Amino acid sequence: MTLVLDNVSKKVGAETHIGKVSLTLERGSLNVLLGATLSGKTSLMRLMAGLDAPTSGRVLVDGKDVTGCAVQRRSIAMVYQQFINYPSFTVYENIASPLRVAGLSRDEIHARVQEAARLLKLEPYLDRKPLNLSGGQQQRTAIARALVKRADLVLLDEPLANLDYKLREELREELPRVFAASGAIFVYATTEPTEALLLGGNTATLFQGQVTQFGPTPRVYRQPHDLVSAGVFSDPPLNTVAARKSAGVIALSTGGEFRPTGVFAGVPDGDYTVGFRAHHLGLEPSGGDLFAIPATVSVAEITGSESFVHLDASERRLIALVPGVKRLEPGSDVTAYLDPRHLFLFDGTGRLAAADVAQQAA
Repeated sequence: MTLVLDNVSKKVGAETHIGKVSLTLERGSLNVLLGATLSGKTSLMRLMAGLDAPTSGRVLVDGKDVTGCAVQRRSIAMVYQQFINYPSFTVYENIASPLRVAGLSRDEIHARVQEAARLLKLEPYLDRKPLNLSGGQQQRTAIARALVKRADLVLLDEPLANLDYKLREELREELPRVFAASGAIFVYATTEPTEALLLGGNTATLFQGQVTQFGPTPRVYRQPHDLVSAGVFSDPPLNTVAARKSAGVIALSTGGEFRPTGVFAGVPDGDYTVGFRAHHLGLEPSGGDLFAIPATVSVAEITGSESFVHLDASERRLIALVPGVKRLEPGSDVTAYLDPRHLFLFDGTGRLAAADVAQQAA
């Protein structure tokens, strides 16, 4: 199965929820929809499922237009953020319920339930009822019920958001293995860049109802096409600083300058925005061709093995994510260090400034 969204949009009254999105999702692929709350992730999934009809554009399955086809006639399974299990049923019966509705034989139902239970590590709990399960086990049950249908398209709308940290980590490790064994198209919505990186596959970054970039997850993370995509794929928020290139040197408005090399050396003189992620901004020189930014500590947040240090640099707020416990007094002066190799350079339109240069160099 190949799912194609062909220039689909969705309007509700005067509001545009989805604006002319085109995507192609292939069989056996894991596709992450990454974006903030209200960026359009759920709206896009509802269009994929047929729960909503697009205002314009088409939805194609294996080249066939299914835009007006009811969800009941499509091979779809969906898992929501909230656990949806029948409390009076055992885990076995919960998983088996869609198969009984479909009228499958007892032997076929049993084989599929056992297979799904094995994939989700639910075999010891098949005789229990949901109220006797942990939150992670309940969510596994909901996922198993979706998988057992052997649907061509499985949609997971922030399925781990309500779980505690330990359970989220456990399921994040298991889900790619489960997805790979299924062969269906999986679409997984999340607000967390870290979760997208852990899951892998492909990622579509969403902002205000638009897909700003789509491709293999590591590539979208490391090579954002524009400032918006880089911002969506950054947590803590992407640091951005105004900069100007002149006479072969890029100077930042916060202080600090460097001589660009590689593809950045070919961009013309002018005004730019420099973007860099928090974990690339350090408070100690670590070797290499670093440049320094003078700053003042606003606040330091200790999270355990790491610290978030909020810095004021020439009226610009920056965030550094540094290893260890950093007890820095507000108002103290520090020097932040940055490696130019970890910078993104965006032009006045927000596009990656070196993209055209890199393409010409290739």
